Amino acid sequence: MTREVNANDVVAFLIELVALALLGLWTWRTAPDPALLQVLAVIVVVGIAVTLWSLFAAPRARFDVPALALGVKVLVLGGSVAAGFLVLPVAVAIGYGVVVVVNTALMYVGPFAR
Repeated sequence: MTREVNANDVVAFLIELVALALLGLWTWRTAPDPALLQVLAVIVVVGIAVTLWSLFAAPRARFDVPALALGVKVLVLGGSVAAGFLVLPVAVAIGYGVVVVVNTALMYVGPFAR
């Protein structure tokens, strides 16, 4: 099955990468010292996010359950927006949050809906 890739898909992919980076950065900053524990915490948190995303929310997800896909998107993307407010300047976090909400909404309604 081939799918056309549009601009919203590219933005969504970039958001997903930023989401993982923000979750990892937040985890690093909140995990206890020593650095080994911080590294392990980042691997666990980002690993769980990637696993959930690949199973339920990715375009070629293993399980096609729309409610779970939406739930994982809310968890991962919403968590990254929350993490953004903790590790980024407020204006940047607000901008990221707006981009996430608009991009995700356009996946379901409008000209880029799937």
